[in-house]
Amino acid sequence: MPDQSKPFLSDHTVAFLSDPYRFIGERCRAEACDVFETRLLFKRTLCLSGPEAAALFYDLNRFQRQDAAPEPVRATLFGKGGVQGLDDAAHRQRKALFMGLTHGDALQGLLAHAADAWRECADEWLVLGEELVFYDAMRTLLTRAACRWAGLPQTEGDWPERTRQLSALFDEAAAPGLGHVRARMARGEAETWLADLIEDARAGRTDLPEDCATWAVAWHRDADDALMPPRIAAVELLNLLRPTVAVSVYLVLLVHALALHPQYRAPLAAGDSVLADAFIQEVRRWYPFFPAVAARVRHDFLWQGQFFREGRRVMLDLYGTNHDPCSWADPEAFLPERFLSQTPTPFNFIPQGGAEAAGNHRCPGEAITVALMHQAMQMLLQHLEYEVTTQNLALDYSRLPALPREPLCIRVNTVRF
Repeated sequence: MPDQSKPFLSDHTVAFLSDPYRFIGERCRAEACDVFETRLLFKRTLCLSGPEAAALFYDLNRFQRQDAAPEPVRATLFGKGGVQGLDDAAHRQRKALFMGLTHGDALQGLLAHAADAWRECADEWLVLGEELVFYDAMRTLLTRAACRWAGLPQTEGDWPERTRQLSALFDEAAAPGLGHVRARMARGEAETWLADLIEDARAGRTDLPEDCATWAVAWHRDADDALMPPRIAAVELLNLLRPTVAVSVYLVLLVHALALHPQYRAPLAAGDSVLADAFIQEVRRWYPFFPAVAARVRHDFLWQGQFFREGRRVMLDLYGTNHDPCSWADPEAFLPERFLSQTPTPFNFIPQGGAEAAGNHRCPGEAITVALMHQAMQMLLQHLEYEVTTQNLALDYSRLPALPREPLCIRVNTVRF
């Protein structure tokens, strides 16, 4: 099949990084297309947006994940050698480990630790009696919950360091200059810490509870029936800890949505579980979380007149697909009620990836995200009385992850447990 790619393309890395959530979707809508080709990081890249494009992107016969994510992402956010870069039998075997640790009894165990952390932190906030930067508070809370759930030995003095390390992996991965360097350094520190712990556990020098996530990762066998090398096992353990702490972003956005749409607070506080689920899903649809995911073309093919060359990087627009007007009526409006009458598909609602988790590349931690958001809503509306003290709630769409331009602050006035 002849290569029909354009002979010259300008590099749009700066434009993408200045507006990472809207760059792909806005250009697709401007050109009335689902795919276009550009250069990002000086490499030819095909950009996709919309539910049909998402269905294409998750066709495992046409795309693979090996070496798909740019090196700066693998060196910070994902780690090198992790499940995100595996394909076929290797991916299915590794993914089974994550599915077992993010659902069922394992998920309930994490929620129990998170509930304990909410009680501890809420008492501390009340005693403090000052404004809290809610993002900082949630990262600390979820670091405590995640490390305890994973069975990692910690002392009270360890929490600031662990919070810093785990936060840097997602909060500074896309930061310019020294921020990205800090993310790389945090990755190295965290992998060394966990690889040493896993080696000690395998050698019998450290006891781990057999029902904890660290034990499961340490003794997991890949498709070749071999244990993962300690450094790769550390990467995968961080692929459980880091996304759990990153739910702090969604919890900030949840409080942001409650502040901007106070008409929902009373029914949610009264325990309307159907509305609660709809509200949480609309937060996940409407707000920016992760802008895009990457794959590589397995073999040459043509789709919608666009040539897909073997080996070319492809990026799927998550935010734009969640705002696609072909799938969502009035997509820029925040309307939880849409989820009361509309059942989303695996390809038009993709805040954490598309298709399905077990056999494809949708995030296995989606159940953790939703459960922690439900728990946070219950804590905020039924167990705390708080006020948002930040005046400017405008979002910074150039930030990865996107958050309010001014730190969202709250003051806790009452705690009821």
